[in-house]
Amino acid sequence: MDRLCGSGELGSKFWDSNLSIYTNTPDLTPCFQNSLLAWVPCIYLWAALPCYLFYLRHHQLGYIVLSWLSRLKTALGVLLWCVSWVDLFYSFHGLIHGSSPAPVFFVTPLVVGITMLLATLLIQYERLRGVQSSGVLIIFWLLCVICAIIPFRSKILSALAEGKILDPFRFTTFYIYFALVFCALILSCFKEKPPLFSPENLDTNPCPEASAGFFSRLSFWWFTRLAILGYRRPLEDRDLWSLSEEDCSHKVVQRLLEAWQKQQNQASRSQTATAEPKIPGEDAVLLKPRPKSKQPSFLRALVRTFTSSLLMSACFNLIQNLLGFVNPQLLSILIRFISDPTAPTWWGFLLAGLMFLSSTMQTLILHQYYHCIFVMALRLRTAIIGVIYRKALVITNSVKRESTVGEMVNLMSVDAQRFMDVSPFINLLWSAPLQVILAIYFLWQILGPSALAGVAVIVLLIPLNGAVSMKMKTYQVKQMKFKDSRIKLMSEILNGIKVLKLYAWEPSFLEQVKGIRQSELQLLRKGAYLQAISTFIWICTPFLVTLITLGVYVYVDESNVLDAEKAFVSLSLFNILKIPLNMLPQLISGLTQASVSLKRIQDFLNQNELDPQCVERKTISPGYAITIHNGTFTWAQDLPPTLHSLNIQIPKGALVAVVGPVGCGKSSLVSALLGEMEKLEGVVSVKGSVAYVPQQAWIQNCTLQENVLFGQPMNPKRYQQALETCALLADLDVLPGGDQTEIGEKGINLSGGQRQRVSLARAVYSDANIFLLDDPLSAVDSHVAKHIFDQVIGPEGVLAGKVSEMGHYSALLQHDGSFANFLRNYAPDEDQEDHEAALQNANEEVLLLEDTLSTHTDLTDNEPAIYEVRKQFMREMSSLSSEGEVQNRTMPKKHTNSLEKEALVTKTKETGALIKEEIAETGNVKLSVYWDYAKSMGLCTTLSICLLYGGQSAAAIGANVWLSAWSNDAEEHGQQNKTSVRLGVYAALGILQGLLVMLSAFTMVVGAIQAARLLHEALLHNKIRSPQSFFDTTPSGRILNRFSKDIYVIDEVLAPTILMLLNSFFTSISTIMVIVASTPLFMVVVLPLAVLYGFVQRFYVATSRQLKRLESISRSPIFSHFSETVTGTSVIRAYGRIQDFKVLSDTKVDNNQKSSYPYIASNRWLGVHVEFVGNCVVLFAALFAVIGRNSLNPGLVGLSVSYALQVTMALNWMIRMISDLESNIIAVERVKEYSKTKTEAPWVVESNRAPEGWPTRGMVEFRNYSVRYRPGLELVLKNVTVHVQGGEKVGIVGRTGAGKSSMTLCLFRILEAAEGEIVIDGLNVAHIGLHDLRSQLTIIPQDPILFSGTLRMNLDPFGRYSEEDIWRALELSHLNTFVSSQPAGLDFQCAEGGDNLSVGQRQLVCLARALLRKSRVLVLDEATAAIDLETDDLIQGTIRTQFEDCTVLTIAHRLNTIMDYNRVLVLDKGVVAEFDSPVNLIAAGGIFYGMAKDAGLA
Repeated sequence: MDRLCGSGELGSKFWDSNLSIYTNTPDLTPCFQNSLLAWVPCIYLWAALPCYLFYLRHHQLGYIVLSWLSRLKTALGVLLWCVSWVDLFYSFHGLIHGSSPAPVFFVTPLVVGITMLLATLLIQYERLRGVQSSGVLIIFWLLCVICAIIPFRSKILSALAEGKILDPFRFTTFYIYFALVFCALILSCFKEKPPLFSPENLDTNPCPEASAGFFSRLSFWWFTRLAILGYRRPLEDRDLWSLSEEDCSHKVVQRLLEAWQKQQNQASRSQTATAEPKIPGEDAVLLKPRPKSKQPSFLRALVRTFTSSLLMSACFNLIQNLLGFVNPQLLSILIRFISDPTAPTWWGFLLAGLMFLSSTMQTLILHQYYHCIFVMALRLRTAIIGVIYRKALVITNSVKRESTVGEMVNLMSVDAQRFMDVSPFINLLWSAPLQVILAIYFLWQILGPSALAGVAVIVLLIPLNGAVSMKMKTYQVKQMKFKDSRIKLMSEILNGIKVLKLYAWEPSFLEQVKGIRQSELQLLRKGAYLQAISTFIWICTPFLVTLITLGVYVYVDESNVLDAEKAFVSLSLFNILKIPLNMLPQLISGLTQASVSLKRIQDFLNQNELDPQCVERKTISPGYAITIHNGTFTWAQDLPPTLHSLNIQIPKGALVAVVGPVGCGKSSLVSALLGEMEKLEGVVSVKGSVAYVPQQAWIQNCTLQENVLFGQPMNPKRYQQALETCALLADLDVLPGGDQTEIGEKGINLSGGQRQRVSLARAVYSDANIFLLDDPLSAVDSHVAKHIFDQVIGPEGVLAGKVSEMGHYSALLQHDGSFANFLRNYAPDEDQEDHEAALQNANEEVLLLEDTLSTHTDLTDNEPAIYEVRKQFMREMSSLSSEGEVQNRTMPKKHTNSLEKEALVTKTKETGALIKEEIAETGNVKLSVYWDYAKSMGLCTTLSICLLYGGQSAAAIGANVWLSAWSNDAEEHGQQNKTSVRLGVYAALGILQGLLVMLSAFTMVVGAIQAARLLHEALLHNKIRSPQSFFDTTPSGRILNRFSKDIYVIDEVLAPTILMLLNSFFTSISTIMVIVASTPLFMVVVLPLAVLYGFVQRFYVATSRQLKRLESISRSPIFSHFSETVTGTSVIRAYGRIQDFKVLSDTKVDNNQKSSYPYIASNRWLGVHVEFVGNCVVLFAALFAVIGRNSLNPGLVGLSVSYALQVTMALNWMIRMISDLESNIIAVERVKEYSKTKTEAPWVVESNRAPEGWPTRGMVEFRNYSVRYRPGLELVLKNVTVHVQGGEKVGIVGRTGAGKSSMTLCLFRILEAAEGEIVIDGLNVAHIGLHDLRSQLTIIPQDPILFSGTLRMNLDPFGRYSEEDIWRALELSHLNTFVSSQPAGLDFQCAEGGDNLSVGQRQLVCLARALLRKSRVLVLDEATAAIDLETDDLIQGTIRTQFEDCTVLTIAHRLNTIMDYNRVLVLDKGVVAEFDSPVNLIAAGGIFYGMAKDAGLA
């Protein structure tokens, strides 16, 4: 280098230490300034160029129109180029004129000139690629300015020293150069306009990140506007930015799908390669183990898709890791500087500045890394969800059978989330070893081999930590089992709460829940103690390491002296070392979970798909709509075929019915036509579009109108016609919001019949060519069935003349008779001609599929079958008439009990929703919530935790101050005497700190478990005692959420969050205290920094809390839409809506991403700003140490700066934890809210118990009784006065909504009187406890509800009856043969809801319950279509014989069951209309006569 500067005017020295370092006015040699210093920016730009050009090639954002800004930048670049060439020509001019300039004067202008030309060209190229703000060029101009500042100062200083300017020409060109470079830097900070044709021009609310300038992106300043908005008012959906193109589902999912497709193709290629034809004599080869068939690797597909993000994040991470080791080195120099009084002061200021610069760089790069990796994680989750969703739309039925909907939803929610969680740790795989190696290297340099002692301690603690976390995991798995069973039980309790109340069974179930909760809390306690131990290890590790390392160092060699530099630099290195090692267990557990998830997802994606080509849509024999030629179909490859060698040809416009006994393959035929079954051989052709009505109606969770339109454009006339013909108009009057009523999941707020008709209306509206109806009329009442047949299916129906259709008629028992024969027997005589005509005209093809309700399918003889049909028909007619003759009005079946239904009717239509909206909490959490939690924990416990933490911080400060004093000993005497004492006290203080931490953690466990127990208990007790009206207006999901999610937060999340918060709070406070104690000047900046910190904290917490709420609200629709899709895939495929549903799912995922993305950005914004505060703390700690160097010893400086270096982390965690605590303490608020709702009357009134054996006669009397469902609603019963004698049998009839069910509910005080009273055997029921009343009455409810558990538990939960009693009851209820045939007998396990028993058997179990209890008053809420005829006969027979002397009140839906009763009570609109014996009522010719006539009984 010296040669480059040559001799002559510059002299030949490149570097001169006396000029540059050991002086109070440092400067660089002219040679250094003109060579290396001038080249630094150029070297940077040329080094960055290849990567940057590669990036620009692959990121085309449209071009930017040439603006004034761009012209100015270009002009400056050209001018700079000119200035450099002028310099070069000046050198040549000198050469020609005899002076010999040094070579550097030729090289530097040439290099700089070419670089300036490059920068100018780059400005234009960026404009063409749509770059609005260029980071590469900003850094280049910044480097140019920084490198020019030193010559700027030097030239002025030398001119002043010399008294004249030595080289006026170069002096002038340099200052012109400086001015131009400075202007270029300023201009480059302004951003260009958005590119033409960019999506931003169309977007209403684009993400500001895309157009943000370089510095704004670096510091996440672009997020500030949202932070301020979130602080001013709670954020809403409309405030969220739209997603950038590359984050949108359709883009991300497509990329992953392509990569996965490649993997599949490779795998199939390798399989075809291994399966080459066998050559004779190849036996030797065949004996080798066969190569495993290669499965496509999902992991490879993921890596391929996200390579660029992974590489980017790895680069950031590498730079950040290397920067992390700069500060300990600077600290070491700073301590040396303090120890050396002769050192020039500017060193200290330079060191403080460098520390600040290094910390700030580290902060900025760390958060770029995090942003990169978290956005990648977000895309990863999006992609996985999208791929799983698309797969679920095309899997075969056999795959669906193997994996439940729940399992598939889990793939999407849990497994995709696991990938997202493990992503931030991925880079640890290489960065952790790197950090460890570097840390050990630097430690070795300071302490020699003693450093290995500390490393050994850290390494030994890893397996200990691992063992503790493994043990915790086993506890967690067990505890999850308990939690699952508790939630399952709670869910059953909520589903069957009405039955529990009617039977007064709550205490039994309460005890069951309490038992499970007890075991759960025991495990929780054990796990929490382990957590406390691991916290103890965590806190003690750094201390133990320091203690052992320093101890070994001091004792190994007498001459080893511990000074401040060694002590504190090694301390800060150990702090760096601690981070990757603490992350390792997390990484390992995250990776194991992710690998399990990976395997599950990969297996799912490799499952078989339906063959889209199995149904031929294009070609078909002319004149036919459907043909099957020699078709054999199966549900799964491993099952025998369901349909064999079918040959079917259906002409266009024919009406075809498919009939046959149960399980003969009628529904399978429809599936085969839809392409849902696997075709083994043959050809299926279907011409034209298809509409499909499945046997189990599939209803979406959207408005009724959207369900009917099903993605088609609205055509008012056709829509109206669809509603009319499917008899839906009357239902619209009843639904609170008409056709805009939102229908709950699985159509929960519609009756079975309504669901079936909506499904049919969807088909009618679709206007398809072919209609496949699978049993469309089974769930509807007979008069509605007739209406639908006439209006839709029949010859006059809307589908006439153009459709093929399959359906299946209720209770068809035909074997040899024709369809007409069936109809002749089924329909009333006067309709007969029409139907026969219909069959002869058969200008409509209908396949009517059928599933019979009767068990008489094996009868060969025709007569009994026809008799059965008639009997069934009579019943349906009578049932219809008892409900009233209003056409189209159906009695809601299972899901909407009459109570809800009447509430629905009375509710105003405007609301449109039955359920009150759950309000998302906004704003700050009230202090009372924290107070509630503190009280639940115990105030003493709370106080002692805080005190223990304070003590622990004091001990930690004490230990470090002691270390600082110890390191100063060396300075005074040149050697250390009292090492044992020093080491002993240091150890004692450290151990004290650890013990206090452990104690506080244990105390916290005790308090937290106590709080969890009390809060759950209060919630449970309140919910079990809530009145029925609460459960009718609150969805069970919302209550369950309190028991699962919120209780989980209280159990497992709150305590660790509070501990972490206390930890970071006390760390921050002790840092400030230590720095203030060592450099009191620091007090001056504490206040402004605290204010800045407070500001950031307020803005962040408000915004992030709301973003988190929005994120969780938008997450559940993704999964509910998915489970809905999986259940309705056959319908979606039949209507050809697969593409629309993909888009729908993508939209829901994108909606969720819209709140996740700002949430990630908010964390980065917080990190940058808070760490800036932390970096200022470092700066001022170092600065004040330099200023007060004369009064300070090195030990104190080491102490205060090493504390300052840790504070950034603590400050960051503190805000995070405050925010977490705020969002989690809401759980306490929500649980408290549901623990204080209104309860029903007391179960037992001790002062007023019912007499023993009451009621003795069973005399029931209503006296002027009125009742309403809830305050503010109409009366449903008005001034009812009825007197029923003991032992009398009374039937209660009336139209829908007349108040029949309400009467029984009043008897059990499910509804409380508005006025009047009910008296049973002279005792007013309102005066006694609810359980005294309910346990003495018996009801057989309409919906037979069973709970999971043994049959014995379902009959006798309190264990009051003997074995004989139970068997006798089973015998009378005709269940004994079934139960005795089960190996477990009475311990037969019933599934949830009794799903493993048929509806009839469930109804018989309810009868057995009634027989066991056998009280004097029996209430029958008659089951309608839920039950088959035989079961019904059995029940009626048993009641007549066994309850002969009891008072029986029957709500009759079929009049023939009550024709032999003593009296019949006819209700009309809540008033007693008629009350007399059936014979008298028929003679009187009133309402009852009308009903009986309709039923054909009069």
